[in-house]
Amino acid sequence: MPVLYHHWLSPAARFVRVLMVEKRMDFTLRIEKEWERRPAFLTLNPAGEVPVLVMDDGKAFSGVMAIAEYLEEIVPEPALLLGSIEDRYEARRLSGWFHTKLGSEVTRHLVSEKLFKRFLGMGEPDSESIRCASHNLKIHLKYITFLMSRRHYLAGSMFTMADAAAASHISVADYFGDILWEEWPEVKEWYVRVKSRKSVRSLLKDRITGLAPPKHYSQLDF
Repeated sequence: MPVLYHHWLSPAARFVRVLMVEKRMDFTLRIEKEWERRPAFLTLNPAGEVPVLVMDDGKAFSGVMAIAEYLEEIVPEPALLLGSIEDRYEARRLSGWFHTKLGSEVTRHLVSEKLFKRFLGMGEPDSESIRCASHNLKIHLKYITFLMSRRHYLAGSMFTMADAAAASHISVADYFGDILWEEWPEVKEWYVRVKSRKSVRSLLKDRITGLAPPKHYSQLDF
C-alpha cells in the first residue's frame, strides 16, 4: 500500500491527501517531523519536506504539484483536472497560486510561528510575522470572494485541484482560528460545500495534543 509522509498542518500534504481520497486510493499516512531532518527521510526527498509519496514498488515522489500531476496520470478517474485545455490551465494556475503565493504569504508564517515556535518550543514567535500573515490572509479571502462571485467552484462548475489546494491552506488557517467567517460569507458558502466532501472531512479529524482548533473547525455547517 502506498505511504504518504505528512505532518499535521502541512497544507501541501493535506492537498495530496485530498487528491488521493478523491481518487479512492488506499494509502497509509506516516507522520514525518521534517524539522528533525531525519537522514532516512532525506534519502526519500533531499529537500526534507513533506509530502513524500512512496509507492508499492518503493519509488518515492516529492514536489506537491509534481505528485498531483502524477496521481492524475496513474488514476485518471475521477479526474481533478476537468474540461477544456483552458479550464485545466485555470485549475493548475489556481493550484499554483494557493501553494506558492498563499503558502508563502500566509500559511508558512502561521505554521512556523504558531506551531513550530510557540507549541514545539523552536524559538519565540515573531508577532510581526503573524500580523503580516493575518493581513495577507484577508487579501486571499478577497480573491476567493471574487472567484466565487463568478463560479460555483474556484476554477469553474466542478470541484478540481484548485479547490483541494485552497481548502488545504484555508483549513490550516482555520485550525488556528484566524478566519472571522462572518466577514466572508461567499468564502464560507464555498468552504461549507467543500467541507461536505469526504476527502476534506478526513483532514478535519486531525488534532494536535495540547493545541485544539476552534469548536466550529470540523462542523459542516457553522
